[in-house]
Amino acid sequence: AGEDGLPVVTFGNLMSEGIALSRRGQHDKALGCFNDALKLRAGDKHCLITRSKCFLKLGDTENSLKDAEASLQIDKTFSEGLYQKAETLYTMGDFEFALVFYHRGRRLRPDLHKFQLGINKAEEAIVNCIGNPSSVKLESKEELCFVSRQAESKKDKQKQQNKPAKDQKQTKKKSPKTEQQLLGALYADKAFLEKLLKDEDLMQSSTRQGVKVMDLVLGGISYLNHRRDFWQQQKPMYARAYERKVLRQEQMRDKKEKPSDISKSIAKNMEDIELLLARGSAEESCRKAERLLKRIQAWSENEVPNKYELIGNLHSCIGNAQLAMGQVEAALHSHKMDLDCARQNALTDGVSRALDHIGHVYARIGKFQQAISTWEEKIPLAQSSLEKAWLFHEIGRCYLELGKAEVAQDYGQKSLQSADEEGDVEWQLHATVLVAQAQVKLKDYPSAIMTFERALEKAKLVPSEAAQNGIIA
Repeated sequence: AGEDGLPVVTFGNLMSEGIALSRRGQHDKALGCFNDALKLRAGDKHCLITRSKCFLKLGDTENSLKDAEASLQIDKTFSEGLYQKAETLYTMGDFEFALVFYHRGRRLRPDLHKFQLGINKAEEAIVNCIGNPSSVKLESKEELCFVSRQAESKKDKQKQQNKPAKDQKQTKKKSPKTEQQLLGALYADKAFLEKLLKDEDLMQSSTRQGVKVMDLVLGGISYLNHRRDFWQQQKPMYARAYERKVLRQEQMRDKKEKPSDISKSIAKNMEDIELLLARGSAEESCRKAERLLKRIQAWSENEVPNKYELIGNLHSCIGNAQLAMGQVEAALHSHKMDLDCARQNALTDGVSRALDHIGHVYARIGKFQQAISTWEEKIPLAQSSLEKAWLFHEIGRCYLELGKAEVAQDYGQKSLQSADEEGDVEWQLHATVLVAQAQVKLKDYPSAIMTFERALEKAKLVPSEAAQNGIIA
């Protein structure tokens, strides 16, 4: 404490407090802390990046970009600065520029997996981007699929112009099965909105603000069409698991100055397996994982200290690849092997990951009750509010499929609460749509309309002009 007995405000204190407030979703208050911290230590690159993330959460992309660029003026090779600049550009919809900075970051830090994930999502965004939705006028219900058709014809034109190598990728993208896989939970949202259009009375009614429900629903569909491919890429589940794993590997590296050649080779192979799957080469990813699994099983624990963790991880990779190839039974078996391995060796992270994937497979094949039981077992293991928001949303979605709308509504509210804690607008939006769907099933139309209005407000907060134009359209 200072001479007058008041605590001394230090740079470190302000940073810690700001980060804690951000985690609780109080980004406005956090911003104040970072502003004060920068008064004490002007031009601190780490503080600039933290403030940039805060601006991005608040939807202020302009200031987010300024802070990221300021950190790079201080240090051209600051990888966090490059990553934050790329993320902000991506959020602004400048996918080509974002791609440039993800590539720069990867050249500097090939060990950071997030740059590769950035490259993947930016490339995908460029392929999927089909112009400004506000230019699309939906005149009547018959034109409902117009946006989708327009997207398809654009993709066809692109396909003819592209080289044969890119051809295959585009045809893959077009199949409804792949679309369902890409959209995940959102596929049901879109189908639900399209079903709503058939309820003529509801469509002709208006909200308290005088907006026609039909316009809201059409706006929602057009919005989902344009945003579907980006939402799930912001932070895919496998990326979160992968980041935790890489962090542990880095900590191990710090303990032992020189990791053995075996560890180096394993780490390299694991990264290749993840990347192959992320790029759509599931068969190759699966073959590589099976080969590595055989090699690791033959080594002793002295040679590979985290042998069982790796074995579980590889079963998980194999399961994900099998699911991508449509081999559902095999995928279920592989993820159960991952679960057994994790339980036998008391690996909490592994148990959580395996339950996550097993639930996902059950949901995919329509065994919703099994999916619910599996995911409910995972709830105490969820590590962050974001993971809980995702988990509660998926469980709620399954209850909705089973016709248990009240429980679905409860889980939607839980998901919304977790998304609020994290301050994640996109998951707030998912959760709000789920609650609205449950209310429609319960025939509580006045509440459903109010909830849809809230969803519209959330959609406006998603920091992307394309998204806002889509929902306003």
